[in-house]
Amino acid sequence: MTDDRTADGTEDMSTADGTEDMSTADGTEDMSTPGGATPPGDRDRLARLLGGPDLAWLVDRVRRRMARDEPLTGPVTLSDPTPAQREAAERLLGRAPGAGRSLRIRLDAVDAVLRRSGAGPDGLSAAVTALTGPVTRLADLREREEHAWREPYAPLDGLIRSGRPELADWADRLRRDGLVRRLARTPPVAQKLLHDTAEALRRLPAEPTVSLPVFAADAFGDAHALDDGTPLATLVLSGVRALTGFPDGTGAEWRREAWASAGMLKDALSSTVLTLGLRGTPALDWAADAGEPAVLTLRQLTQLPPCTAPAAVHVCENPAVLATAADTLGAACPPLVCLQGQPSAAALTLLRHLHTHGTTLLYHGDFDWGGLRIATALLHRVPWRPWRYTAADYRAAAAATPLAPLLTGAPAAAPWDRELCPALTELGVRVEEEAVLDDLLADLAS
Repeated sequence: MTDDRTADGTEDMSTADGTEDMSTADGTEDMSTPGGATPPGDRDRLARLLGGPDLAWLVDRVRRRMARDEPLTGPVTLSDPTPAQREAAERLLGRAPGAGRSLRIRLDAVDAVLRRSGAGPDGLSAAVTALTGPVTRLADLREREEHAWREPYAPLDGLIRSGRPELADWADRLRRDGLVRRLARTPPVAQKLLHDTAEALRRLPAEPTVSLPVFAADAFGDAHALDDGTPLATLVLSGVRALTGFPDGTGAEWRREAWASAGMLKDALSSTVLTLGLRGTPALDWAADAGEPAVLTLRQLTQLPPCTAPAAVHVCENPAVLATAADTLGAACPPLVCLQGQPSAAALTLLRHLHTHGTTLLYHGDFDWGGLRIATALLHRVPWRPWRYTAADYRAAAAATPLAPLLTGAPAAAPWDRELCPALTELGVRVEEEAVLDDLLADLAS
């Protein structure tokens, strides 16, 4: 046999008579293991031929290919082999030692040697299996892992079937986005986490409202189970948003409002709503008689909500509208509620209370994409009718505001008026509530 070298100095360990083709009829190598046990004599011969420590790297490469369902053909290369590794490889293939910078062995050649020698009559795959045990396919491992990760979601499926179909899309997203895997790390932990998540959502929204620690203690026996940053709080709050339609956001205030949207009060004093002319408690009656605005906390609204409900309440987005109404109309101003931007937990609690008791809510906001998003978020939680807040109103306001600033940001829908979004896109200007303040005050005065 001759010492064949590649151009780059790599030693080619193929046999002199070439590579023996052991393929099946369809061109792929037969990866099946032998049907019966390898006789002891053959095992000894196989161990002497292929099972030594200096060929362990070769056996490991073969096992990796078998695990990936790759054919046992073509070369494998070992960089910087030791003299013992080179000698073992050359002894396996029956050629004199070489001096290449690396070893390159064709698996076809090893398969042929094993078959011809009788040490591995069923080929390289069967020989490696006999030496080192069965090889687990990576595809099988992945399938088992996927099956193990499907089981923890059963509590969510049960929750949806038991009367919460509105959570179906949210549960599907959890399966796809990997959040549960990142939080739980293992299927058993995920099973417990999703069981507790389903238990919490089954109890929501809370009626009447309840402190978040009290809810957690009642549901899980741990008042801190839903503290910020815990995996359970992350998943339950995600489900709460799906349940109530609470918009995306970040920060402590946003989390407080999101919890409150499902009746759980994380901080009943920080969340407030601004009112004018509203009656139903001694404090509100005094403020209405004085024509002064009143600030209601979430705690006040849950402990002592207004005992009367007017036929209609106007709702605005910006405090400037309410402040000007107090200055110009005073005690004559009809009931007015100001959101001060995104509806707070206190605002939602008040408006829901009024709606439940028969009040018609009339809403106006800024004519811009942010204003439309605020109005839509409110509409998803409490029904309201537009108050000078339609496409026709926008066109009239834009025509009366020649210096209106240009509209910026991503477009938003207006479910209460299909023509409003196209109108904003067409005219391309924003009209804030302050620009139509005279019209709003005229409505309130009348």
